[in-house]
Amino acid sequence: MKSIFFKSLALGLLTLSLWSCKKDETQVVSNVGSAGNLVASATTLSLVQADAAKPALTLTYPLATSTGYVVPVATSLQFDIKGNNFAAAREFAVSSTTYSPTVSDFNTMLLALGAKVGTAAQIEVRLKSGAAANAITFSNVLTLTATPYLASAWIYVPGAYQGWNPSTADSLVSLTSNGIYTGMIAFTPNNLEFKITPAKKWDVAYGDAGSGTISPSAGDNLKSPEAIVRQVTVDLKKNTIVYGIPTEWSMIGDATPGGWNNDTDMKVTNDGKALVYTLKANLTVGEFKFRFGHAWDINLGGGATLALGGDNIKVTTAGTYTITLTLVKSGDKVTGGSYTIVKN
Repeated sequence: MKSIFFKSLALGLLTLSLWSCKKDETQVVSNVGSAGNLVASATTLSLVQADAAKPALTLTYPLATSTGYVVPVATSLQFDIKGNNFAAAREFAVSSTTYSPTVSDFNTMLLALGAKVGTAAQIEVRLKSGAAANAITFSNVLTLTATPYLASAWIYVPGAYQGWNPSTADSLVSLTSNGIYTGMIAFTPNNLEFKITPAKKWDVAYGDAGSGTISPSAGDNLKSPEAIVRQVTVDLKKNTIVYGIPTEWSMIGDATPGGWNNDTDMKVTNDGKALVYTLKANLTVGEFKFRFGHAWDINLGGGATLALGGDNIKVTTAGTYTITLTLVKSGDKVTGGSYTIVKN
């Protein structure tokens, strides 16, 4: 009888203990605070390359916390072009109550979001806080206005096409200094080999490391697949090189090497502005026009002053010519241009 009594007592105590633990467990919760108010030191920013290392602005906000059972709370700032609803936002984790990106960093972010150099852009920013997917909150949204500048970097392409002279070599440009450089190089027959140099000298020169890769320790020259204008893209972060066909401005017509069925690509000046294109070509008696993207949607013709959709341009004497096309733009749209054609 005593044994049964003690067993019953033990069972009762265990049940009480489990009930008590369960009750305590339901009371131990975490309350995560909402994202607080976001304040900017300025909403219209002046971005000047000379001030690249200075703060572009300062954003101030509280860091969200949790009470009860304390859980980690992540806080970040999201930036996106106004009207995108943060669908492609750039997000930066923060651990203090202020964030002051430099002019250079803010300019790079603008360009990465798709803002255009020299054109005012409106950027929205908000604070994101939370501990889990179902506990995320956002602050008020601020609109910042800034005009990005051209933050370019260049590398150089000395080769047989220009006499292996680094000081006069053509360049490839990275508009955002992100390590990826691109540009058009006009390779000529029997002059396809070249190297890549970070400066206009031979101190460091990248050669062919095989399988589309480059290396400063590779002795072999790089080589263009064809003796035409090629789009050359070099990624110095991955040490790769890619050759492409340009799809910008070209000449087409029975006076050109490709006739009316094949474009003869022109070479842009690799300065990131895309305003001046040149070509040295053998022309025959006939006609031609300038067009963009190997299509007739945007084409230029007429006299010395070119107009969209203008008349064919006539060549009355066959020979080797240097043709220069200078575009006129309104924003990103071509409105006209001019050209020169000089017999060599």
